[in-house]
Amino acid sequence: MGVSGTGKTTLSARLGAELGCPVLEGDAFHSAASVAKMRAGHPLTDADRWPWLDRLGRAIGEASSTEGIAFAACSALKRAYRERLAAASAVPMYFVLLDTAREEIARRMAGRDGHYMPPSLLDSQLATLERPMPDERALTLDAARTPERLCAEVRAWLDLVPASR
Repeated sequence: MGVSGTGKTTLSARLGAELGCPVLEGDAFHSAASVAKMRAGHPLTDADRWPWLDRLGRAIGEASSTEGIAFAACSALKRAYRERLAAASAVPMYFVLLDTAREEIARRMAGRDGHYMPPSLLDSQLATLERPMPDERALTLDAARTPERLCAEVRAWLDLVPASR
């Protein structure tokens, strides 16, 4: 989880490849109208996000139930969004927040070609972000670290999670 440009897709793809499990890209579950809205530089509202979170949550639940574990790259910026995902998935969920300096995220976003999320929406995403609270099953990592190190940290954290998950 995290704002656009923090490396969610890179990390989830790497974890999925290392563990041989499904990876879902949250962006693929947005409606065409939501993508067009973001591409035009307008932030999504909660009303735009609820159906997206429900679709993605169900897909995470299905993939996890079938394969035992799945990873998804998704902004999940608010606690209510994480709760919605977990409820829709009907499986235990663990979140990894990729977080780093605004300047680093802006640099990454400026270097991406063809992504619908324009750098102009970064500040609205940062304003929306509710970092996980201690009672949430979440790990916060510095997105400035290498994908290899982030992957190792997530795997070590998941090894500490009870097998009953």
